[in-house]
Amino acid sequence: MESGNVPREIADGLVEISWYFPGGRENSDLFPEPLAVTNLHGDIETHWLQFSFLTEISSAVFILTESISEREYALLSSLQESSTKYYFIFNNQAATSKETLAFLNKLAPGLKLNNSHVLQKGRATNQAAYVKVLQSAIAAVMTSSPKRVSIEAMAETARQLGIQVDEDNKKCQRASEYAKEITVHIKDVAKYKREKLRLQGETWKNLAEVEKELCQMRKRGDIPLEKYKSQLKEKLMDLRVQQNTHDLTDGLTTFITGLGLLPPEEKHYFLKWMKFDLDHIARENLSKLQDQYKEKCKNSKDDPKMFAEVDKLISASSLGVEHFMRELGQLYEAEHAMVKEGKIAESQRQFLHLSGIAADLMLEGFPMELIDGDVSNIPLQWVTDVLSQLHAKLGGKSRMLVLTVLGGQSTGKSTLLNTMFGLQFAVSSGRCTRGAFMSLIKVVENFQQELGCDFILVIDTEGFKAPELAKLEDSYQHDNELATLVIGLSDITIVNMAMENATEMKDVLQIVVHAFLRMEEIRHKPNCQFVHQNVSDVSAHEQNMRDRKHLLEQMDEMTKAAANMEKKGRKMKFSDIMDYDLEKHNWYIPALWHGVPPMSPVNMGYSEKVYELKKYLFEFLKGCSQNRSPKDIPQFLEWVRSL
Repeated sequence: MESGNVPREIADGLVEISWYFPGGRENSDLFPEPLAVTNLHGDIETHWLQFSFLTEISSAVFILTESISEREYALLSSLQESSTKYYFIFNNQAATSKETLAFLNKLAPGLKLNNSHVLQKGRATNQAAYVKVLQSAIAAVMTSSPKRVSIEAMAETARQLGIQVDEDNKKCQRASEYAKEITVHIKDVAKYKREKLRLQGETWKNLAEVEKELCQMRKRGDIPLEKYKSQLKEKLMDLRVQQNTHDLTDGLTTFITGLGLLPPEEKHYFLKWMKFDLDHIARENLSKLQDQYKEKCKNSKDDPKMFAEVDKLISASSLGVEHFMRELGQLYEAEHAMVKEGKIAESQRQFLHLSGIAADLMLEGFPMELIDGDVSNIPLQWVTDVLSQLHAKLGGKSRMLVLTVLGGQSTGKSTLLNTMFGLQFAVSSGRCTRGAFMSLIKVVENFQQELGCDFILVIDTEGFKAPELAKLEDSYQHDNELATLVIGLSDITIVNMAMENATEMKDVLQIVVHAFLRMEEIRHKPNCQFVHQNVSDVSAHEQNMRDRKHLLEQMDEMTKAAANMEKKGRKMKFSDIMDYDLEKHNWYIPALWHGVPPMSPVNMGYSEKVYELKKYLFEFLKGCSQNRSPKDIPQFLEWVRSL
């Protein structure tokens, strides 16, 4: 270790904790179950409080020492008998001195020591063999029914010893109670969503379909156009009336009060607690459902209907703060529709303040849903009013550059954004982003001049080719609509791929080409960056030169074909509609993990490469601001509407 002998000035008395997780593979797991290891920096003697805490909570304590003298013996003999096991690791090269042995014998009855509790690193043993000895000592502790302590119980011990516990902060506790009021009633996630978040069920799905049909007029048949339009509008209104008849449920009332009335710090705690609790509930629900699915797969004689039911439940068992926010959006939309039709007077509106609450959340860095993933629809009125409120709160200073990420499912899009900008988009295998979320990043004042904008708006989208949509015949169309929309909104689009696989992106970009031919008329030409993840080869950039060249040739062909279809008079290339450079706009990023999770360290190369990309993006944005002015919120909303 470099500079290992520097005197400790900050970290003295610090206790750090780290976890070991088995992966379920006998040959590579060191220990069969998870364990936590803590490490005290500094001397036991000067940090007796920390040491006492550790002896209370640990199953085993390993004490490293050169020898045991009179003073050390006096200290250690004050340790009470407990179920904690004590081990001594002697790090000196010579055999343990007589004095040390004598003291050890005196300590033995009190601390229940025997020969196996004294480990000595002799001159002959090498590091690896010594580590094996230590591992077997820890394994022995684990098999001898050690005491187990939950982290909540550790807090109790800390309080008794007079150590301050963060959660005892009044604000944090009040917020936790608030969140518990909502989450304590959630047992079955799918049922809770049906009964308590009623505006997002079938009604919302039908609404989305009618809205889409209003734009596309696909199922008209031979009904006259105007008549068909008015039929659809009536249907739309009926559905909104239906939504508006629902009263607020208790959970939602508490949620709105939590967001609207709690002071900022408590509100943050409240949302964090909500997230913790909801994740915990959803995880438990999900693992039960997956077990059921597994059972059904074993008895494969079961009829497909049963599978479909469990499958539906698994899809419906994610529940996050975004579902509550979505419900507020629907309440707002329904009420707005009523006012517009003159069924409610403007003065009777009770949800008008919700858009301000959501705007505050965006300002504080919380992601806001732009496209609802479950029905792939934009709640336009809600998004418009939230962003307009935001524009007003910023005093009209809301020029922003828009950056979006597109790509296949589970290719690490959210992780990329979180690493690049320190955001908090939800990530985990299996809990994929649905729809699209937008997050605001404030640009510091001295940098606003250079970038020519006040904010960067980052949009994270769901993955293309999602397995749950694969069996639906319009999954292609769903991907196309999403791609066209987000690329149309963005100044920079990062196209994210796993490995150096260009063919899958060809499919998506093919569609985008069509959309962009139309945008080319309005001089919108976004920049396109390709990111290839999980590529650890140093020479990837050179090796894949030919592939990139081929991809570009194919894209040019497609652009030409599309231009003919769109009846453009001139010959067009891909670079006419997208700002794309073969050399500069391709990035090869190594995998995030070294080795096989869960016990794999994070790869340094990942963040270095992501940092290079970020640096390039900012350089690009600086150049960009000279050629065109960034959109402010009203202009952005205009784009959303027309797209």
